Amino acid sequence: MSRKGKNKMLIAGIVVVTIVVVGLGGAFLFTAGERREAKNLPIKAVNFKQLDNGTYIGKYEGGMYKWRANKVQVTVSASKVTDIKLLEPAKKELIGPANELFGRVIQSQSLQVDTISGATLTSKSYLKAIEIALDEAQ
Repeated sequence: MSRKGKNKMLIAGIVVVTIVVVGLGGAFLFTAGERREAKNLPIKAVNFKQLDNGTYIGKYEGGMYKWRANKVQVTVSASKVTDIKLLEPAKKELIGPANELFGRVIQSQSLQVDTISGATLTSKSYLKAIEIALDEAQ
């Protein structure tokens, strides 16, 4: 291959790499606000000792892009949270981590629990939906 052909290949490679880097950077900047919003989502302390028995639905709208929208069903029995189910989104890959988080809430009878590693922002959205449900139980 001639020197001129090699230069054209090099320039084409640089153009492709630049497009990929700019595209990834743009996507990161595009989602930064939504990630920041989810990270800073306040989860208030709910007094679990003052809950009325019943089944309650909590729906969190999911933030600015609705990516973390979810709906949970919370059961209170003997003034304790005894069961939490993820109703929406019903994606199979989310059930295991959601159930682990819900188990933490039930075990501690608190929303102030450790989030799931690698799913911190989604965990916070589930906790917010539980908080919304428990607001109805007080």
